[in-house]
Amino acid sequence: MAQQMDDSRHWTQLPSDMTGWTAGNKLQIIAGPCAIEGEEIANRVADGVAEACAALDLPFIFKGSYRKANRSRLDSFTGIGDEKALAILKDIGDRMDVRTTTDIHAADEAEMAAKYVDVLQIPAFLCRQTDLLVAAANTGKVVNVKKGQFLAPQSMEHAIRKIHESGNKKAWLTERGTMLGYQDMVVDMRGFPVMHAFGPVIADITHSLQQPNQLSGVTGGKPELIATVGKAAVAAGANGVFIETHPDPALALSDGANMLPLDRLYDLLKQLKRVHEAVQD
Repeated sequence: MAQQMDDSRHWTQLPSDMTGWTAGNKLQIIAGPCAIEGEEIANRVADGVAEACAALDLPFIFKGSYRKANRSRLDSFTGIGDEKALAILKDIGDRMDVRTTTDIHAADEAEMAAKYVDVLQIPAFLCRQTDLLVAAANTGKVVNVKKGQFLAPQSMEHAIRKIHESGNKKAWLTERGTMLGYQDMVVDMRGFPVMHAFGPVIADITHSLQQPNQLSGVTGGKPELIATVGKAAVAAGANGVFIETHPDPALALSDGANMLPLDRLYDLLKQLKRVHEAVQD
């Protein structure tokens, strides 16, 4: 049994040039609005993220969901149209010469989204969906899999294996919290070194502060703890952070309750960079 575990871990530890990771020893930032609400707001957020990251010499990937498929209520905002939103993501990537990412929800979306973005994100609730993981892997893009809120960190090795065994070695994992009771989330910092054996690990420091399943049908959150969770995750070994940010979260069309105000991004990243540099020494 011990030998089998050793072989498994050896199998998943890949050289950095086989993971699609380009940040080197720098803290990778993945940031953007929850959803692509329109061209103006997406570009405004992208420019704000770029400005903060350039000032701190941090690499970033621009994030935006082209469609919000997982909503509590039927009247919740889901998007402005798939191709319109994806085109905005591509235009931002081309204009700023940065990588972009979005989440996909079904196998038939993988090829479509891959034409517009550089990294395909697998939502946490769907991290066990074999056909989705295989379809994402088959595009040849980097595949970033969010850990299910219901899974142990060790279980994410199986998600990585599905991607690798489909012929794509470019796979990352993202920690986004574990359900604590019915309406709260907690981040187990022990999960970062566990999952790091399988590939680069991102800390989603905004979704992990969600308070889902509210009776109103609108997800709550604890954005005042973003810096606390972020610093702890980076200290625990996260290779990067995932942050949803908006100029005015109260007016955001999705997940406003746990987003970071855009004007606070620079100060947060400055703190996270200092922690990252300290743990690298």
